Amino acid sequence: MLVNIIKSYRNIVAICDSELLGKCFEEGLFQLDIKESFYKGSEKTESEVIKIIKDMKMEDATFNIVGEKSTNCAVKAGLISKDSIKKIQGIPFAIVLM
Repeated sequence: MLVNIIKSYRNIVAICDSELLGKCFEEGLFQLDIKESFYKGSEKTESEVIKIIKDMKMEDATFNIVGEKSTNCAVKAGLISKDSIKKIQGIPFAIVLM
C-alpha cells in the first residue's frame, strides 16, 4: 500500500493499494481518480498503515482511502466501519473528515 501524508492546516492522509495508482474508475456520475500527484507516497506494510492511521487519527487528519487492502486497514485501525465503505466499479473507497 502507498501512504502519502500531505501537510496542510489539517494533514491529509492519502492511502491506496499500490496496484491502483494512476488508474481511473467511473460509474454513472461518479469518478474515482487515483492520481499519482495525490496518492503516490511511501510503500508500507499492513501493520505500518494501521499505525499511521491510528497516529494521524489522533491529530484530526482527514483521510482518503482507496482499495481493498487499504480500506481493510482502516477498519482494523478503528477509523471506519465496513458500512461506511462505498464502491465505484467494485473498487472500495472511504473519505473521512475528522
